[in-house]
Amino acid sequence: MDVGIGQRAEGGYALDLDITIRLPGMAADDAQHLVKAAHQVCPYSNATRNNIDVRLHIETEEV
Repeated sequence: MDVGIGQRAEGGYALDLDITIRLPGMAADDAQHLVKAAHQVCPYSNATRNNIDVRLHIETEEV
């Protein structure tokens, strides 16, 4: 996870996150569906939704 800080369009500053989820051996479509569903119920995601810009990156390369 990479955490950054930057200017908000409406003024001021805010945190932003790049989160990389590694799911080796999982099909890309399955991984995308899993991560999307998890992001909807995750306590951290729920606490930060609409407050922090979160970008999810999925890696599914074979092991």
